[in-house]
Amino acid sequence: METKQEYQITDKMMEQINTYIAKYPDGRKRSAILSILHLVQDTFGWLSVEAMDQVAAILDIEPIKVYEVATFYTMFNLKPVGKYKLEFCLTSCCGLRGADDMYEYTLKKLGIQTGETTSDGLFTVAATECLGACGYAPMLRLDDKYIEHLTPESIDELIDSLRKASE
Repeated sequence: METKQEYQITDKMMEQINTYIAKYPDGRKRSAILSILHLVQDTFGWLSVEAMDQVAAILDIEPIKVYEVATFYTMFNLKPVGKYKLEFCLTSCCGLRGADDMYEYTLKKLGIQTGETTSDGLFTVAATECLGACGYAPMLRLDDKYIEHLTPESIDELIDSLRKASE
C-alpha cells in the first residue's frame, strides 16, 4: 500500500518564509510569493496543490492567486520531476544552431517524451524559454549550470556522468 507523500511546510521553512515576508512591509506580504514558491519547490522538488494551498494560507490570499503564479512561470514544476531536469532552450537563436536536434536526440536517447521522467527517476527533459546565452547555443540548463555548445557526444557524456554520480 502506498503512503501519501507529505508536503507540509515545516517550522524551519516558516522561519525562512517569515524573513521573505518581512522584506515587504505595510500589508504587502503577498509580494514574497516567488521567493516562497522557490523555497517550497527546493524543499519538495515540485509544487503540489497541497503545498500551494499552504502558501496561500500563509499569505492570506486565495489559492487561485498562488496557482496563477506557479503556472505562469516555467521554472516551477507542477508535478514531480527527475533528479536531473534538463531544460533545453528552444528559442530562435538556439534553434538556428541545432537546439531542436539536440533536444530530440536527448529524448530519444532517454526513451521519453517532452516533460516525462525516465523510469529510474533520474532525468526529466523539458523545453524552456530563452536562457540568455545565445552565443553559446545550442545549450541547456541543469539546475543552475548552463551546458553549452551541445553535440550528441557532449549530451552522451553529460548523461553518463550524471548516471555515474547517482550510483
